[in-house]
Amino acid sequence: MAQLRLGFWQRFAVMLVVPVMTALTTKTWIGRENVPRSGPVILVPNHVSHFDPLVVAHYIYRAGRWPRFLGKASVWRVPVIGYLLRKTRQIPVERGSIEAVKSLETLVTALNEGDAVVIYPEGTTTRHPDLWPMRGKTGAARLALLTGAPVVPMATWGPQVIFDPRTNRLKLRRTHVTVTTGKPIDLARWSGASPSRAVLDEMTEAIMLGVRDLLGEIRDGEPPALYERPARRASTSEDAP
Repeated sequence: MAQLRLGFWQRFAVMLVVPVMTALTTKTWIGRENVPRSGPVILVPNHVSHFDPLVVAHYIYRAGRWPRFLGKASVWRVPVIGYLLRKTRQIPVERGSIEAVKSLETLVTALNEGDAVVIYPEGTTTRHPDLWPMRGKTGAARLALLTGAPVVPMATWGPQVIFDPRTNRLKLRRTHVTVTTGKPIDLARWSGASPSRAVLDEMTEAIMLGVRDLLGEIRDGEPPALYERPARRASTSEDAP
């Protein structure tokens, strides 16, 4: 693992999380060489469980990077947890509000400073009955256009055994998890394009197909078409990161 320079609270988080992950999971980690050792990168995992951010964070940390997750701002208002999230440099986003613009600016700054940013393009745990990826939101594509940072697809499988979003059942037992990353998504054809809805949708489709195909490899199955997310009331949050 590359040497990381971590502050007190980051080291504290590592001391909390790594022993838990070691106790709860056995691991197959594939493709860590695809996580750049330095410089800006946007990492885009699938989302099968509320537990998988810990799995993803463990993988990225062992790949030699400090992950900066984008997450719902409501979590930052939870006592203790919100404090730790701020201290470990995670990034809140208020969806559907002017604060979403500020969150985007924070993400751009993070990438310009060479950080590793983690965005779940689906925006929530997948609603597919068999936990295949849904169509994504456009935040990762927008960030890639603004910064030129590479977008690296990730796929995880196994965290749903610990917490299954379909049943909301938690099973704290030792579980095998698999995480893989692929080569950066080829987005060169959109380089310098204006961030129109059509461009962002095309880029997002390419990103999500990359994630889906990686998941197919570790599930050893033929992935279906990207799942159409259930209809919901129209909201500007669809364009939030």
